[in-house]
Amino acid sequence: MLIIENVYKSYDGIKKACNDISLTIEEGDIFGFVGHNGAGKTTLLKSIAGIIDFDEGNITVSGLSIKKEPLRVKKMIAYIPDNPDIYESLTGIQYLSFIADIFEVSEEDRQREIEKYANLFEIRDVLQNPISSYSHGMKQKLVIISALIHQPKLLLLDEPFVGLDPKASFQLKEIFKEMCDQGSAIFFSTHVLEVVEKLCNKVAIIKQGKIVAEGDTQTIIKDQSLESIFMEIQKES
Repeated sequence: MLIIENVYKSYDGIKKACNDISLTIEEGDIFGFVGHNGAGKTTLLKSIAGIIDFDEGNITVSGLSIKKEPLRVKKMIAYIPDNPDIYESLTGIQYLSFIADIFEVSEEDRQREIEKYANLFEIRDVLQNPISSYSHGMKQKLVIISALIHQPKLLLLDEPFVGLDPKASFQLKEIFKEMCDQGSAIFFSTHVLEVVEKLCNKVAIIKQGKIVAEGDTQTIIKDQSLESIFMEIQKES
């Protein structure tokens, strides 16, 4: 599904935000990506999504290179940043329709998906309201719906649970499982280590731009907690 091979990225030509990163995310994986602030998580996610370029290496989704065939790759993926910028002058339904137009989702399919997820996240009654009137949590739900309506094969998320209430967080986790049961893959960063430990079948820990631990979640943590493993790694020089 997603293959990251020896990716390097530097913003100043000296310090590497991504330093020889290689990861493989397979169909059905819910893959957690953890690290301290500034470790390189967002840089890698944006590189996968084709938002920023990387200096060396290769990133492919279903065998297609994000550098060589960016439009074909972007049609298969969805990316939710940690602080999404959305057009607040639009209503919720106008925004979702705009995103559906970009991904060429049919009228029938978009209506079905919007109704399904708007009911699930309990924002159907406010879709006719301007986004500027939404709370932070409502905006987060709207962005999540916009990422789901074209049924992506790969879902990339940066801190997806921030701003969500407990019920919405639970629903999102269930969506992750449903998508992966259908052959999609999830790759997300988070500081909520308990979520990774309970939800993800695989995990990678990044420190100063390098992957320092990666593999099956239970193999990584063994008889410890992910939090204790993470803290031990952060103490190492």
